[in-house]
Amino acid sequence: MEEEKVVSMPRIGDKAPDFKANTTYGPIQFSDFNKGSWVVFFSHPADFTPVCTTEMSGFAVRHNEFRELNTKLMGLSIDSIHSHVAWVNNVKKNTGVLFDFPIVEDISMKVSKLYGMLQPNESETAAVRAVFFIDPEGKIRLIMYYPLNVGRNMDEIIRVLKALQTSDKYKVAMPLDWQPGDKVIVPPPKTVQDMEEREKSDYEMVDFYLAKKSL
Repeated sequence: MEEEKVVSMPRIGDKAPDFKANTTYGPIQFSDFNKGSWVVFFSHPADFTPVCTTEMSGFAVRHNEFRELNTKLMGLSIDSIHSHVAWVNNVKKNTGVLFDFPIVEDISMKVSKLYGMLQPNESETAAVRAVFFIDPEGKIRLIMYYPLNVGRNMDEIIRVLKALQTSDKYKVAMPLDWQPGDKVIVPPPKTVQDMEEREKSDYEMVDFYLAKKSL
């Protein structure tokens, strides 16, 4: 009996798996594409499908917001480059929205499997709606997974991207429902001296271990 090969899915903190693939903007080596910028890499089940069209259009319409956050977009589905280009053309003609970011051709399902986007109990031939947030060092920082029948929330995707970048810049954490401009959580004290200094600070003190401040 042939032994089934078990492929581990990438996890938060892992180096993003590198790959070379053909895309709607030509051949791309992912590690080169990622270098020096954040990447939001997302999969969709198939071209010419209704939910995917709304999602891809959502990314395209708000592409400038991602650019302003030093973030590149990259999509993927298990379709041919010809299907991708035809879909891009169809949506542009019908709605005026251009998918102006690379969409990976993945007929072989190599990249989908590499990133755990293909989940057999959901579908063996269509990628689920995965989203990987990858920092400029090539590290996976956040992962979202949605089933085939539920569209993503673009506001949440942008919110968590801003949260990750803010956390990196200021070395803080974000409380429940954090939005840009809200107070952030400062790291808890590690010594009694830290605790005493915190009590003299102008932080919003919920307790000695939970303190918030404005940036």
